[in-house]
Amino acid sequence: MGNAELLSIHIHPVKAFRGQSPREAVVEPWGLAGDRRWALIDDGGKVVTQRQQPRLALAAAELLPGGGLRLSAPGLEPLTVAVPEPGDTVSMEIFRDKVEGVPADTAAHAWCSAHLGAEVRLVHMDDPATRRPVDPEYALPGETVTFADGYPLLVTSVASLDALNTLIARGDHAGEGPLPMNRFRPNVVVAGTGPWAEDGWSRVRIGEVAFRVAKMCGRCVVTTTDQTTAGRGKEPLYSLARHRRIDGKLVFGQNLVPLSRGTIRVGDPVHVTG
Repeated sequence: MGNAELLSIHIHPVKAFRGQSPREAVVEPWGLAGDRRWALIDDGGKVVTQRQQPRLALAAAELLPGGGLRLSAPGLEPLTVAVPEPGDTVSMEIFRDKVEGVPADTAAHAWCSAHLGAEVRLVHMDDPATRRPVDPEYALPGETVTFADGYPLLVTSVASLDALNTLIARGDHAGEGPLPMNRFRPNVVVAGTGPWAEDGWSRVRIGEVAFRVAKMCGRCVVTTTDQTTAGRGKEPLYSLARHRRIDGKLVFGQNLVPLSRGTIRVGDPVHVTG
């Protein structure tokens, strides 16, 4: 894998919204700087994602200096949202984790609710160093994560997507392919590997930053959501279920935890170190 390199970087400032693809990103212990520090919750405090609301794919979030947001969506005026002042937190549930977050202002709640046609609140993670531990079954002591599904970063590879698209083309829903990488909402995409090479990684270095592989990434219905139209189909879950079922999960990509800080850049070499 001597010629593997970082092809693209993806940051999603608001969980489940469309994100950005910068040329470089700062790696913090809990993920890429600015990634998934914001999320929506419903009136019961549960995090809202594209699993429940595929229309979230049509909303975009741009990260502003200082951590604020500029939100945009079809039919709505763009809205600038400031990082809320430290103060009262709300209890929220992200999968099985109970987490505290700081609510944004009422204008942000109203804007997000108008986009979805459902009452939601926008919440910010004020201190990712302490708020949410990584799943202890796969974590080292002290590791934390933002509002990402479970781990600081997700890596995917171009070769594996090409292999998956070949499987889709041979299947019962060939007309849905080929799928773009944004179906999988990765943080980092690697080129120059073999198909499924990431299955065997335990340590990897991207440019100056070292990572450990925590576990394979089991995929859900979000991957069947067209990130441009919010429409849903059968793929890639149909083909993953037939060809990539590992330990009961439909697997595509690997979850990473940073072992060091630093900056990663598009074009950085990628080396497997374990």
